[in-house]
Parts: sequence; structure tokens; C-alpha cells
Amino acid sequence: MKKQYVSNATESVPMFKNGLLEALSKVHFSVPLILYIPVISYVCYYGLTHTDAGVMVFLLSALGGLFFWTLTEYVLHRFVFHFVPKSKWGLRLHFIFHGVHHDYPNDALRLVLPPSVSVPLALGFFFLFRAIIPVNYLFGFFAGFMTGYLFYDISHYALHHLNFKNAFWKKLKKHHMKHHYQNADKGYGVSSAIWDRVFGSNFPQKEEHQ
Repeated sequence: MKKQYVSNATESVPMFKNGLLEALSKVHFSVPLILYIPVISYVCYYGLTHTDAGVMVFLLSALGGLFFWTLTEYVLHRFVFHFVPKSKWGLRLHFIFHGVHHDYPNDALRLVLPPSVSVPLALGFFFLFRAIIPVNYLFGFFAGFMTGYLFYDISHYALHHLNFKNAFWKKLKKHHMKHHYQNADKGYGVSSAIWDRVFGSNFPQKEEHQ
């Protein structure tokens, strides 16, 4: 079997000669928690106190946002992060965004999205949702969506660096490790394998039991 990675070291390989760009490409796993727990908390507070949405509508909207995140995660991972362009600059961009993670899967500082990427994405999604979702559903939906993102980011770090006894986490880790070390064209779901099953990108059953 062809080797699927360059190194399993936890240290970061330099990507940029520019010191600022290099610093922006790295992030401690706790940073998304520090950034987005207050954001999610405020969105929940605002949605429940400054709109006509009741608790039930808010919770149902949040579940919708959480569900939509799982699809967004899958689509981004499969069709954006794993899109391999042919041009030299395109290949360089692909390496920066995702290729480096597959070459160095245990790089401890490149396992969660840096704020330089996650903040513009979060703002972009918020304004997109605001344009198409009625205000009574908007804040619950966005809170659920961002909670899904946060779970994805932190669980991604955990899957690479922790060992689990819980059956759910063991199965999730196995799924993601197969994506890295067995077949990078399967198993795009990180926080959930549901869309891999729906869209036929799950590992064959015989591989699932290996």
C-alpha cells in the first residue's frame, strides 16, 4: 500500500518564509473554544431575548443549523479541501489549505482552523443565512451551525491525539484514521459519517471491519 503521509510527528513543518503568515497558519486547539463559545452564547442570548422566537422554535432552529453543519462539513471537506487543481499556484494553495494536514496528520498546531480562516467563514455564513432565513429562526440556526463547527474542530484534534474507550468515539476515530492512512478518497465526514453513507463515500463494509 502506498504511504499516505510524510510524517506523524507532532511538530509543525514550516510553510511560509514570512513570519506573520507562518504564525497565522498555526493555532492551539483551545483557540476556537475561546473565540466561539462566547459568540455562540451571545447569539443564543440575542435570539431568545431580541426576537419573537420562543424556546421551542429556537431549539428546533438550532437543530436545523446543527444538521446543516454536518452537510457543510462534508461538502467542504470532499469538494473544496480535496479538490486538487492542476496549476502550480493552485497546488500550492491546496497544500496550504489541506494537503499539509494529510502529509503531516499529527501536526498539533494545524488540526483546527486558524481564526484567519474560521472568522471570515463564520461571518460569510452568517450574512448568507441572514439573507435567506427569517429573523425568528436565524439566531437559533446560526447557534446550532456554529456549535456543529466547534464540535468538528475540537473532535478533529481529539481524534488525532487521544485514545478512546467509548464506542462512539472509537468508531469515529477509526473512520477518520482510515481516511488518512488507508484511502483519502473515502470517509470525508469527521464529526459524523452520516453523509458518507448517504453519498456512497463510506469505506466498503469489509474495510469497516478491518
